[in-house]
Amino acid sequence: MEDFTAFVFWPSAPLTDRLVHDALNSLIPPPSVIDSLPKPAPGRLLQWATYDALDHELTFSHGPQSKVLSSSYVIRKALIRKHFLSRCIRNYLTKRPESVLSRGVPKTWEFELSFADELDELWSDELYDLSEEIDKGDPSIWWILKPGMADRGMGLRLFHTKEDLEAIFQEFEQDSDSELEDEEASDERRRDTSVVTSQLRHFVIQEYLAKPLLLDPAEVPLNGAIKPAVRDLHGHKFHLRVYCVASRAIKVYMYDRILALFSAVPYTSPSKQGGDAEAVGELDLAAHLTNTSLQQERGEEGVRLLDELIGCHILSAPHSAPRRQPPRPHRAMGVAMDPETMQAARRQQAERAEQTQYTTLTAEDIENLKHQVSEVLAETFKAAVEMSVHFQPLPNAFELYGIDFVVTHGDSGQLQVNLLEVNSEPAIELTGPRLTWILEDLFKAIAKTCVEPFFSKESAPVGNWKVGETNQNLRLSLDMQVRGAQGW
Repeated sequence: MEDFTAFVFWPSAPLTDRLVHDALNSLIPPPSVIDSLPKPAPGRLLQWATYDALDHELTFSHGPQSKVLSSSYVIRKALIRKHFLSRCIRNYLTKRPESVLSRGVPKTWEFELSFADELDELWSDELYDLSEEIDKGDPSIWWILKPGMADRGMGLRLFHTKEDLEAIFQEFEQDSDSELEDEEASDERRRDTSVVTSQLRHFVIQEYLAKPLLLDPAEVPLNGAIKPAVRDLHGHKFHLRVYCVASRAIKVYMYDRILALFSAVPYTSPSKQGGDAEAVGELDLAAHLTNTSLQQERGEEGVRLLDELIGCHILSAPHSAPRRQPPRPHRAMGVAMDPETMQAARRQQAERAEQTQYTTLTAEDIENLKHQVSEVLAETFKAAVEMSVHFQPLPNAFELYGIDFVVTHGDSGQLQVNLLEVNSEPAIELTGPRLTWILEDLFKAIAKTCVEPFFSKESAPVGNWKVGETNQNLRLSLDMQVRGAQGW
């Protein structure tokens, strides 16, 4: 590998800054690192920095006289904006209805709105199909509202009727008025999920996934805690945080150390939680929102590796397994059991009965989920590539994304992953100290896979790596050529 200079700048993300430095130091030879770009810029330059600090003109100026690699694609709204993502997937499915995205993405509608009184017109226009669905009045079907450009759980709301949705937007308008009147409540506001509608025009509505896989993270105890008995378990909703690396034009890698991020309280379906007397705006979202940014006071309590969950009881799908008669305690024929032995035998029998009420998550289940995630990632990036106005992969760029999935039970009982959103510059610091090592390995893998080949004398991509194969815990999910042999 030839010498190059690395511009590294993460002023608001000290953990990312350290991980990037460590990853670059693992290269042989390590590059010279700078924290500001000189004029003129070095001829052989890596920009591994926050998006706003990158010199995008340098990215586009890559040519024979200069060699510039940047840590972000310049144009990628088709992925990271919820309303654009919804649109590009819908367009893709129109042409390819057999794609895994047809079952791997919730029903979604996108729309623009500034004030609640605009909803009446939307019901007969962009939201006409949704209007018909809601008017069916199925008590088990709920919907979730998401601002198109908000992140970290901001603005997420559950609703069941058109009146509920109107009330939510009226609430947002009141929040906007209150914010103008009182600037001093900002600290508390940062911890809730409020948004200001006047600052958010784009929204999506998704069908709320009503059959989430429920586990109890307490079955993987932390800090010396005792693993609870089965009878003391409570089903918690969780989502998968998948780190994905897109490189050049274009390869997509899935980091196979996937995180499971759990809600703070046990799950209760919204249909049971929200009675007639309770306003939808008063629904406790703690059972439904799994964003770690909304649970910072919990620290690492709700964070597990997906692989750590092997053997956990699936609390969302109890079944009556055939129960075999438990063996009787060993004793001589004709000898009566004393009361203590009898009680112990009954306790053992009760524990065995509890164990047979639930299946457990197996290694095969985990591998199946990873395979599904990899397939959905590949199709999602294919869909984005086809929306070329809003996603333009470049041969001299790479980018790390945090992609969220929720796991549900399908109609036939199988586990199904569902894509929720794609996040650029993911908040990796919320992973917590216990699992920081997976981030260290991830960033070193990025340096080895995306950076080192670019600056090698041969300037060749990583060798014979086939789709589906894993190296350095990166599984190649997609390998396609965009816009000609050189990707321009």
